[in-house]
Amino acid sequence: MSTNDRSIAAYEDQARVASYDASMEIMHPNRHRMAAMMIEILSASEPEPRLVLDLGTGTGFLLERLLAYFPRMQAVAVDGAESMAALVRTRLGEAANRVDLRVCDFRSLADTCRDLVAVDAVVSTFALHHLTADEKAALMRTVFGLLSPGGWFLCGDLIVTENDYLEVLIQRMRVRGIVARAGGRDARFLGEPETRAFLARIEEEDNDQPQKLASDLSALEAAGFEHVMVFWRETREVLFGGVKMAGR
Repeated sequence: MSTNDRSIAAYEDQARVASYDASMEIMHPNRHRMAAMMIEILSASEPEPRLVLDLGTGTGFLLERLLAYFPRMQAVAVDGAESMAALVRTRLGEAANRVDLRVCDFRSLADTCRDLVAVDAVVSTFALHHLTADEKAALMRTVFGLLSPGGWFLCGDLIVTENDYLEVLIQRMRVRGIVARAGGRDARFLGEPETRAFLARIEEEDNDQPQKLASDLSALEAAGFEHVMVFWRETREVLFGGVKMAGR
């Protein structure tokens, strides 16, 4: 089993899928800010997006918000785990009729989405850090090819910090924040030792391998994107993106 196959398999666990959103509220509450800012960016851009590709749609947290804000939007939602895709269908209700759900490994995205034309935006949250730097760079090139001129690629994800000193500091802040938000109500996060052990285990299972921010931005520019920008960052979580200009 390859490293990326391991991360997909981790999200086929039914118990984990069922508790995913509750866990995210404790571990990554900034996803609300990421989703809101993606909507701000896309709503300020012209024209309004009609077809959006969501990479690593998970339980549909971001997708649900995009569909509600853009009532004429259609979406293609891609995730590696069939268990996640099933949950998305339930979550979206009638809005699921506007979504084409596709289960695939990101490494085969070019084949899975070769029928797509005029994609107005590609979005992703907390998904691409499962890829190696080379795999992520290849995916960005694929995304660039799928986008229409003027289309944005927006990625909210995890990064590692610039040096070991800051990484130790930020990981300590991260653990203490999780323990505080859990408030003693979750056995996984009763204290710092338990939290550190849990995070280490799931990061190994998920094959987490976030890159430095400079690496991600360089890969985006190398793929052909322009106006590459960091829209938001809080320690190890970041929202960045770039646009495919006309003639590219």
